[in-house]
Amino acid sequence: MKYAYFPGCSLESTGKEFGESTHLVAEELGIELIEIPDWNCCGATSAHSLDHKLSLSLPARNLGIAESMELDVVAPCAACYNRMRSAEVELKKNAALMDEINAGLEKPFTGNITVKSALEVFTSSDVLELVAEKTSHKLTGLKPACYYGCLLVRPPKVLGFDDPENPKSMDTAMEMVGAEPVEWYFKNECCGASFGIAKSDIVVKLTGNIISNAKKHGANCIVTACPLCMTNLEMRQAAAGKLRGEDLTMPIFYFTELLGLAMETRGVKKCFASHLVDVNSALDAIGRGPAILAES
Repeated sequence: MKYAYFPGCSLESTGKEFGESTHLVAEELGIELIEIPDWNCCGATSAHSLDHKLSLSLPARNLGIAESMELDVVAPCAACYNRMRSAEVELKKNAALMDEINAGLEKPFTGNITVKSALEVFTSSDVLELVAEKTSHKLTGLKPACYYGCLLVRPPKVLGFDDPENPKSMDTAMEMVGAEPVEWYFKNECCGASFGIAKSDIVVKLTGNIISNAKKHGANCIVTACPLCMTNLEMRQAAAGKLRGEDLTMPIFYFTELLGLAMETRGVKKCFASHLVDVNSALDAIGRGPAILAES
């Protein structure tokens, strides 16, 4: 299994734990990720609100390069996935527009490949079978609130992956490795996204709602698949707790980190040391407490 890998602007910086754990888990599962050479920003999160054709041209350039590699694309970041998949779908439906966009590209995109999220790749039935076979340490005692956010499953006519109102793929993956995902109400609500920079008060309110609901439904951690969601949920806990008058301290994980932990994938534990919120309360619940950071 081989994919053209699109890291985007965050998986080697603010979301490096996601990038590292994605590569480590992929290698563990025999999935080859080949980085798209000379890739460019996909335009998230502002291009589509400023210039429609630019919002298509930016991802189309990456898609054209990937098509020349004869590989489908995996884009772990939810925003990158959403924008690249949106461009793919729109261009495939409009030949004239595709020709216009391709006129400005060195390597044209003709629609012979598709874009997938890392969540979609790692939760396909054949890959989950491999995960089950390789799981050597069940995450018994972990009760994650699986948080999909607003960009992984919506709009459904474009993304076509999972249920837009009650997605289950991440929950299924967590169950596969022995965790007990909780049922809760905020699994696909927006965290405020890039308003964290311009209007942080909005993000504080929204993330407070998310973490509070997860706690009220018995979660001892939140699991996500989006670097921006991860940043907001970690950075705003103290302010959100103060606003709501609640203790909203909650470990946040990328789903790939937990898959790697269950499979005892070498190197994955190092990712935990980069988290902004201490993860040991959740690791204690599965009998893998503070020493885990020293093991790697």
